[in-house]
Amino acid sequence: MEATLAAHLADYRALRRELESSILPIATSVDGRRFTFQAPLEPLELRVGGYVLLGDDQLGQVTSLDLTTFDAGELGWNDDSAMSKTTVRIRVATGAGMLLGGDGTPFHDARLRPATPEEVVSWLRTTAPPRAVLGVGELIYAPGLVHALDAGGFNRHTFLCGQSGSGKTYALGVLLERLLLETSLRIVVLDPNSDYVRLGELRPGVAADVADRYEAAARGIAVHSGERLRVRLPELDTAGRAAALQLDPIRDREEYAALAALLEEVRPDAIADLANIDPALARRARNLGVHAWGVWARGAASSLDSLEDPDSRCTVIDLGSLPTREEQALVAEAVLERLWSLRARREPVLIVIDEAHNVCPALPEDPLTALATMHAVRIAAEGRKFGLYLLTATQRPQKVHPNVVSQCDNVVLMRLNSAADLDYAREVFSFVPASLLERASTFGLGEALIAGKLSSHPAFVRVGPRIAQEGGADVPTTWAQP
Repeated sequence: MEATLAAHLADYRALRRELESSILPIATSVDGRRFTFQAPLEPLELRVGGYVLLGDDQLGQVTSLDLTTFDAGELGWNDDSAMSKTTVRIRVATGAGMLLGGDGTPFHDARLRPATPEEVVSWLRTTAPPRAVLGVGELIYAPGLVHALDAGGFNRHTFLCGQSGSGKTYALGVLLERLLLETSLRIVVLDPNSDYVRLGELRPGVAADVADRYEAAARGIAVHSGERLRVRLPELDTAGRAAALQLDPIRDREEYAALAALLEEVRPDAIADLANIDPALARRARNLGVHAWGVWARGAASSLDSLEDPDSRCTVIDLGSLPTREEQALVAEAVLERLWSLRARREPVLIVIDEAHNVCPALPEDPLTALATMHAVRIAAEGRKFGLYLLTATQRPQKVHPNVVSQCDNVVLMRLNSAADLDYAREVFSFVPASLLERASTFGLGEALIAGKLSSHPAFVRVGPRIAQEGGADVPTTWAQP
């Protein structure tokens, strides 16, 4: 009996494999924009995000892939075994995709196969923008093919997110380097972890032609760090000065009015000067410790002047060099406020906010951070028409103010394991197929989904090498050696 059952099982499996192998890989489109398909399960060469050729010359991208089973009929074995009658269930790969560059012509039962890198690059050439392109890395599903982003796409706000260890900081460095190398766009970086302070220093082994070009671009990089990172009290607007001293215009109306009048008439250079002018304000500064902040210029040059220097191609504000959270929030607020105040110049500037959950959080916890958040939200909502473009980077998208995230038309999504963060990304970035966003949980180090105006299509990319030195690095795990 057991031998008979084993023989029937072998016959059943052989028949099922034969039937499954006869499945034709074909696709159908009813609108000429999207398509559905079926394909044999073995060998399955299709991948979500991968490229396929439909018919003779139509390129497509797979956006979903599923396993479907259906009954192929009933077998009768003509014996008394448990398999005397068995339904054969056939397994088929099914899914959907979008046509890349389709003309809107529907089709039915077009042959489908994986596209070669040569076929992908042939299509990409037809979609190349008449602007500078940024070769940021290799297409994961077209090995050897560098994916070039449209530099002009940075005239839309961009959101970059990835959990710790995903390669987010490295990827942001690659984007900044390519922008410096290939465009003339001015860049201001708020750098809370001192990751980009070496943006002007070449890594060893960079090709000579690239090194020469990058060194020329790097001459315009100004890093404000440590003792070079200073602001003057009169440079702050009324709200910024009051926030530094935790003055409420209603609760502390006398002191608030005194500070406003004082700065209009006397304009002391530093908080310490208040002692000779208004004892009450000086006591408040001492009680809060504000008078001891090292960020005050005290007669030295201000870092905010660099924001108005036309020769400063890239200004890195090293917030990580400041010893207190309050000083970091003060400088972030002052920089964003100054950039907004210069908006009438209509000079294009890319404002990069790394670790944006600290600079413009969803729930600010202090007056200075609340002001910085307000400026970021205003720039996100209205800055584009003045040439102020945001690039915000974070580990936790839900912790960034939603009015900043929701204004972003470009997304660079790296590994995210949190189901809540992925759900949020699907909700906010609905212009990207949800099935592609879901792949973020499977990404390896340095892999990303790039979508929006930056890219001709939602592309899975493995980020390429850096040109400049990295400013920060993980603490080595020598403590784990046996």
